[in-house]
Amino acid sequence: MIRNLALRSVAPATLALAAAATLTVASAPAAHAVGENSKCTVNWPNYGATVAKVGWNYRTGPSTAYTSRGLLYRGDKLTVLCSRGNWDYSQLTQRSKSGIPKGTRGWVRDDGLYQLAD
Repeated sequence: MIRNLALRSVAPATLALAAAATLTVASAPAAHAVGENSKCTVNWPNYGATVAKVGWNYRTGPSTAYTSRGLLYRGDKLTVLCSRGNWDYSQLTQRSKSGIPKGTRGWVRDDGLYQLAD
């Protein structure tokens, strides 16, 4: 009988752990925070930005060590999703002047952008 009581006291603890695991899954990052931008340290509420520089690299990661996807030019439009340090992970809202397709995601240094509230 003591063994049965011990098992009954373990069951609520096990259920509590299962519930906590479920809560952890439910609080997973937003869809745009998964993938390349899992390198982000700050998530933003997706604000608009315009490229302020000429020939600004659009990279695969948040440093100059990452490959360039192409160049961005003054006036190209982006939606900033999140950031890490002075790098912003963003998505092109229209085809770039250099021909990078609309919807392409990449990293750009924030000192080359005009920040616009969206």
